[in-house]
Amino acid sequence: MADECPKCDAGLPAWLATFADLMSLLMCFFVLLLSFAEMDAVRFKKMAESMKDAFGVQREIPTNEIVKGTSVIMQEFSSGKPEPTPIKEIRQQTTDIEKEHLDLEQQSQESLDIDAAKAAMQAELEKEVEAQAEELKEQLDQEIEEGLLDVEREDTKIIIRIQEKGSFPSGRANLNPDFFEVISKITDVIADTPGKIIVAGHTDNIPISTKRFRSNWELSSARAVTVVHAMLSNAALDENRFLIQGFADSQPLMPNDSRENRAQNRRVELIIQRGEDMDSGEVIQASES
Repeated sequence: MADECPKCDAGLPAWLATFADLMSLLMCFFVLLLSFAEMDAVRFKKMAESMKDAFGVQREIPTNEIVKGTSVIMQEFSSGKPEPTPIKEIRQQTTDIEKEHLDLEQQSQESLDIDAAKAAMQAELEKEVEAQAEELKEQLDQEIEEGLLDVEREDTKIIIRIQEKGSFPSGRANLNPDFFEVISKITDVIADTPGKIIVAGHTDNIPISTKRFRSNWELSSARAVTVVHAMLSNAALDENRFLIQGFADSQPLMPNDSRENRAQNRRVELIIQRGEDMDSGEVIQASES
């Protein structure tokens, strides 16, 4: 009976080598998994103690000596602080100096745009004022031909000059009765024309000293006030649009060296101001004596 039982070969069986290779591969696999995972120091310590007791390991492993794995991606592994894979790309950054330069260029461009817009608005306004001045000349052509008025344009201003001839007696601030009709016509023309209305009186350089007017300053201002009162008889005009000025002989049109030139300097100017901020002023309330 014992002779019939086959004898086993000497040494380990062949399948055990395959089994050992499989176990080794499984261990390597789990080691790789461990190297990719985040390490929990507390749990690792407990696992190390359990494995120490199970395998009879007597050496104590301090908690600060945690096993570090090695991977094909990173050479060093830090527990609990995984580092991302470096991104292989170039990112452009703008420095503070470049930002300041870009801001200055943007501000400069905005300033140029604002200046261009202002210039376009100014040109459009001057074109509109020129058309209004031509319309006033057409409506007051008879008075202009008679030498009573003169209409001019300066930039965004329309200037209507009322000559002393036919409007005021010499040395006085009372309007001639026949000139009220001319003032009424002027008022009707400029009532629909927008803008501030500056009424400025001017005289020649011959000094005056009477009971009413101590100097040409008072005479020029009084004549301007008289014109404003005459114009305000038209309810269509707002008195807040008026600004009264008296210049005496400080702003002559012509040199005061002849009778004809002095006659041109004695005038009252109606200046219709457009497109500029005017200083606030109150209309001087005065009554004729």
